[in-house]
Amino acid sequence: MSTTTHTTFDVVVIGAGPVGENVADRIVRSGLTAAVVERELVGGECSYWACMPTKALLRSTSALRAASRLPGAREAITGGVDVAAVLGRRDGFASNWRDDGQVAWLDSAGIPLFRGHGRLAGPRVVEVTNADGGVVTLTARHAVVVATGSSALLPDLPGLREAAAWSSREAVSATSVPRRFGIVGGGVVASEMATAFAALGSTVTVLARDGVLPTNEPFVGERVVAELREAGVAVHEGAEVTAVRRDDDGEVHLTVADGAEFVVDEVLVAIGRVPNTQDIGLDTVGLKPGSWLTVDGSLRVLDESGAPLGDGWLYAAGDANRRALVTHQGKYQARVVGDIITARARGLGIDDRPWGRQALTADERAVPQVVFTEPEVASVGLTAAGAAAAGLRTRVVDYDLGAVAGSVLHAEGYRGQARMVVDEDRGVLVGVTFVGPDVAELLHAATIAVAAEVPLARLWHAVPAFPTVSEIWLRLLETYENQSSNEAGNDTPAEQDQAA
Repeated sequence: MSTTTHTTFDVVVIGAGPVGENVADRIVRSGLTAAVVERELVGGECSYWACMPTKALLRSTSALRAASRLPGAREAITGGVDVAAVLGRRDGFASNWRDDGQVAWLDSAGIPLFRGHGRLAGPRVVEVTNADGGVVTLTARHAVVVATGSSALLPDLPGLREAAAWSSREAVSATSVPRRFGIVGGGVVASEMATAFAALGSTVTVLARDGVLPTNEPFVGERVVAELREAGVAVHEGAEVTAVRRDDDGEVHLTVADGAEFVVDEVLVAIGRVPNTQDIGLDTVGLKPGSWLTVDGSLRVLDESGAPLGDGWLYAAGDANRRALVTHQGKYQARVVGDIITARARGLGIDDRPWGRQALTADERAVPQVVFTEPEVASVGLTAAGAAAAGLRTRVVDYDLGAVAGSVLHAEGYRGQARMVVDEDRGVLVGVTFVGPDVAELLHAATIAVAAEVPLARLWHAVPAFPTVSEIWLRLLETYENQSSNEAGNDTPAEQDQAA
């Protein structure tokens, strides 16, 4: 028999993943009250099916691969990867799919948790239905924040659902390694899982209609594909899957547009994400269920006319607003939106100027991302194509990362590439990309340079230690200077006089 209770908070957050947790924490630290609603595990996708367990899957084989490239270390390797140990370590990083620790943190932070399915039931009202059918009605004095994240997109392919295809969740939590593993897609999840399962012993086939890592600089996909193929992965770029069928023996048949067929034991579909907004009561406030939520610069949800819904009481942070589908950027949004809601609740002004305290400028200009493939990919800001599309007058500077002294010491046969994209009118970086072993640790320096808009003339004074891979910064700046000097030397006398 269901029961109904009512309670009121300053802010109600739907979703207790890293974004929702950070919103609530920011609100409570400001002196207001907040509650979070969660229908699954506190900690969300990142903690149990994405960021943490995927990197645990990849790290052990990456370390083994790195050791195999160093004379003196490779001779100490006497066996292959221990699959059971890797999966066990993965389980630990996923807290064995229990959220006791995260719930304890909420308790310590003074944030009430309401377990159940949260749905909007009108302006500032959220109804939470628990497993027993009981309903708790939460009323928000100031704001409701949607932080429900996203899920894997499963396309409407004939036979796909009947074949019990894996999404990223099933791949990340797999208890055994398929002998033959098919992957449909070529983005981050597809590339990382191809790297992981190949290293764990699967014969992997990748069917990537739009190529591998197509939103990155072109050389990124080329290098990752080359390494995947070297590891024995069959990569078919341009292959569009048109049908899926699991036969009576359990084998999965993947048919592509040209009629070719691939047979695997399990298949992962990783072609994109959809927002978790299908059943959260959007229709009760005039919005379309299942849609990405359009927001303004302070993350207030907009109605069909493009105005903040009602008096601006509804916000969306993280994946649900589609600004940047990465956990760290969602947490950034959470911190900012927490400050914005607090300021508005207290009648204070908002500093939403670019790079202001309550601005989300990094979402447009300085989003960092690492793809933990072999080789790793680390990027921040705009690609060369993205900068050109934005109308910037740019200079693109490339350098062979393997030619840096620190890279040579790091691993035998180190291969990589670095690119920086310079806004010539302002003399600052707007994008940086690295591809190569362990380049993730180079990324934050690039993020600071892009986010802080450090002039190139000032970057010359940030001296990289020798011999480290970070010396790539010196080489990129030298290459930029040489390019500029060569162009100046090619000017006509009249042009030189004008420049002077």
